[in-house]
Amino acid sequence: MPRRPKVAQRRGGGAKLARAKLRHFFFTVAPDRLLGGALKRRHLLRPIELREITLHVPSWPERFEGLRIAHVSDFHLGELMPMPKALEIIERVDRAKPDLLACTGDVVDLEWRGAEPLLKAMGELRAPMGRYLVLGNHDHLDDPDALVRAARKRGLRVLQDEVDEARETKARSDALRVGGIDWGRTKRELKERVASLRERPDLLLAHNPKAFPAAVRLGIPLTLAGHTHGGQVGLPDRAVRAPRPRDESARGTPEVVLPEPAGAHRSVPARERLRSLRKGLYAQGDSRLFVNVGAGSWFPARVNCPAEILLLTVKR
Repeated sequence: MPRRPKVAQRRGGGAKLARAKLRHFFFTVAPDRLLGGALKRRHLLRPIELREITLHVPSWPERFEGLRIAHVSDFHLGELMPMPKALEIIERVDRAKPDLLACTGDVVDLEWRGAEPLLKAMGELRAPMGRYLVLGNHDHLDDPDALVRAARKRGLRVLQDEVDEARETKARSDALRVGGIDWGRTKRELKERVASLRERPDLLLAHNPKAFPAAVRLGIPLTLAGHTHGGQVGLPDRAVRAPRPRDESARGTPEVVLPEPAGAHRSVPARERLRSLRKGLYAQGDSRLFVNVGAGSWFPARVNCPAEILLLTVKR
């Protein structure tokens, strides 16, 4: 029986929240004041891309071929993501008519209070297979227990190291196993959280993409994550190519990033991407990971890394 990971401390406020507020002042408030508010105004005017991508996942359950997942992450609701803009994102997702909503954390930036309208909008979104949420590190800064209660009260299924069965209707006998793990900082902690799941999910939601190696070991077909923001500032995208095998004996499924489908991120060399797990599509064996660069920001600048909402169509 795998050992249950330690539950994160759940006291409201404290030193972590104080440090986060200090970072927010130095990286957002102070620079914006020096520029007379221009930095924040320009940031809020930047559009958020709705990107439709087809993912080919070899071990995806055949009965859920073509499932459409709306993947949102890292709203960071607060000064750089005002409520009207966040609600507009959910309206755009709702118009896309996904089968399932997956939110991979950092709903809020600092305090959770005031997030209720966004939680309500996500909980009421039309997604017949369910609306799922896992917590990110910023969701843990203030009062994660209160945030979880508020989210569940408004119709979201919050997964904390557990697996849920997603069905389109109660009468449908087969179900998609959706797993979700709570925030973990290190690969070791994330490995413990993934190992604690009572069964292997078909879809794993994790805020931190460093959970992917553990998902690969368990044979999980698809993992969705966020957290990185793609760095927010990067070089112009370049094509990613899988290396050619040196000889016939080396042929097979390489444990590197595979060539990405049309519309997927194409950024830095494959080997570097596997180490960084920063944005876009990754593959190891039959397992796949997609890292969302987020709808929001934690400082008011994005260069060559536009904010995004994902609509993923999953096929074998």
